[in-house]
Amino acid sequence: MSILTETFTLNNGVKIPKVGFGTWQIPDGDTAYNAVAAALKAGYRHIDTAYVYGNEKSVGKAINESGIAREDIFLTSKLPGEVKDASQVAGYFDKTIKNLATDYLDLYLIHAPWPWGQIGTRFDKENVAVWKELEKLYKAGKIKSIGISNFDAHDVKNLLDNTDIVPAVNQIQYYAGFTQPKNTAFSQDNGILVEAYSPLATGDLLHNPTMTSLADQYKVSVPQLALRFVIQNGLLPLPKATSQAHIEANAELDFTISEADMATLNAIQDAAPTHFHNPTQK
Repeated sequence: MSILTETFTLNNGVKIPKVGFGTWQIPDGDTAYNAVAAALKAGYRHIDTAYVYGNEKSVGKAINESGIAREDIFLTSKLPGEVKDASQVAGYFDKTIKNLATDYLDLYLIHAPWPWGQIGTRFDKENVAVWKELEKLYKAGKIKSIGISNFDAHDVKNLLDNTDIVPAVNQIQYYAGFTQPKNTAFSQDNGILVEAYSPLATGDLLHNPTMTSLADQYKVSVPQLALRFVIQNGLLPLPKATSQAHIEANAELDFTISEADMATLNAIQDAAPTHFHNPTQK
């Protein structure tokens, strides 16, 4: 599981583990606590949560009771997309810090450029104002890196044109057959690391024939193939699991997909066409 010790370097020099452990849709309480504890025991050192996931307290408890030094864990959380009033940012950040029982975050993201009930609506001025509040928290040393999530090329450019600090990360939905080429390329061209959430399409790509055939060829599981695909495209995957076996298997990525097979995977149609996509993803 050497992939868990490998890192990307963000545009501010901070190192981030190449594979993160996602906690979206993992219920608060024992389920979230046990999943994060199992991930840390398996060697993961990058944990991703969010205020709206409702599980920050259990995530923080698992981290604090793991016996692993806080500085050895890369911890991400997110400001709700609904927060477009800059005066509310500090309050939500403080709630997250309290929930996680930590003194700082390694990465803090604006969860979305719009409230989830208004997907695709532009909040250009509001996002600039909110971002400037994240910049203040960053400059105060309360956050090691700041970034965004679900931002399309327009929303990223809006920040680049009107603020001082380039986002370190843009976390977007990304999996084989759904790679958001325009949004991905725009972020990467501007030195922003792209993180892939739902890299397994929440399991919806497990029965895709191209994926199963190639997985058999490499003698790996479909999830392992899907995660390796993300990494070889230069992105950081955030797999989610709750069973010890799946948590460990998702980190067994020490194989290489050939250039020809990467070309096949990059050319396939959406491997999970029934999976939810929002209209800003392209």
